[in-house]
Amino acid sequence: MRRAIVLCPVMALAFLASLVALLALATGPALGAASLPSGFTKSRVVTGLTKPIDMEFAPGGRLFVAEQGGRVLKAMPDGTLAKFLDISSKVASKGERGLQSLTFDPNFSTHPYVYLLYTRKATDTTPAHNRIVRVTAKDGKVVAGSEKLIFKLNNQSSAYHMGGAMDFGEDGKLYISTGDNETPDNAQKPTNLFGKMLRINKDGTIPTGNPFYATYSGKNRAIWALGLRNPFKFAVKPGGTALFINDAGEDDWEEINRGTSGANYGWPVHEGVANDPSYVDPIYAYGHPSTTTCRAITGGAFYKPAKVQFPGEYVGDYFFTDVCTGWIKSYDPATDTASGFATGLSRIVDLEVSKSGALYYLSRGDPALVGKITYAGN
Repeated sequence: MRRAIVLCPVMALAFLASLVALLALATGPALGAASLPSGFTKSRVVTGLTKPIDMEFAPGGRLFVAEQGGRVLKAMPDGTLAKFLDISSKVASKGERGLQSLTFDPNFSTHPYVYLLYTRKATDTTPAHNRIVRVTAKDGKVVAGSEKLIFKLNNQSSAYHMGGAMDFGEDGKLYISTGDNETPDNAQKPTNLFGKMLRINKDGTIPTGNPFYATYSGKNRAIWALGLRNPFKFAVKPGGTALFINDAGEDDWEEINRGTSGANYGWPVHEGVANDPSYVDPIYAYGHPSTTTCRAITGGAFYKPAKVQFPGEYVGDYFFTDVCTGWIKSYDPATDTASGFATGLSRIVDLEVSKSGALYYLSRGDPALVGKITYAGN
């Protein structure tokens, strides 16, 4: 398989000022140029962000945004931002490293914990590595000194291919996606946590029901699935068991994989649909027009809100986006088809659906912002 250098999500964004990134990831269209289906409108929720990378709705409905450099901000009703947390002094943010993801305890009312996945800076004794910590929230702020290390991942040899998504499944377990750290063979090895989907308990222990618990050792028992390249985002379907993984590809294909316990998605042996019974093919893949054209799948979200706002045909669909293209598409699992939805947006890295049924998107464009798409048609 070819090993051409193709910019993946944050790598392209981090080096946007360089010639290579300018060729691979041109500045996207302005917000006003977006095209949406009839009856849909877009609006800005908040701007003033610096390299945003992830967003999440708190159980109470407030939107939180994580910046790669180490800040977590709250989007206020008046369109301003309020600081929730700043761990920038601890975070290594070169390349694709940084604060990558946040999520909230499923029982937040009784256990007010916020979980963070970030790259810890190298010290004299410990190389840079990703870690999962939790902090305690009280009165809209972080309790000083409450950070607790939950799970430490492997030391890194590269600043790229982090993966870096994290969320709770409907089973109450914490799922984490990890990239291959620019060493493709990592993804097939049971001796490291790179290129995998991990599953742990929220206290950092490893569930005995994990598929490789009896055969792997130590922290590698946390491996839930393997054979991934750079699974930048994944999404859990509310009220169901579906988990879709967006894996950013290399030369040819971008993938949406159905999360399955014990699955091997084939990287680096295969990319895209291979029809090889030894591996699990993606449920949907789209190609690169050429090896010099940037394509990188990023955010994804299921449309199954508490209050349905969009027309009925979108309920249950999976919205996904590509940081290079400026579009959002919808995938219907029932018919196994993908359809265009929005175009003309700029460098989207994350999607979320609010309880009220709006589709939120996180843009690293100029300016970096959170926007939302609502429906007002019949």
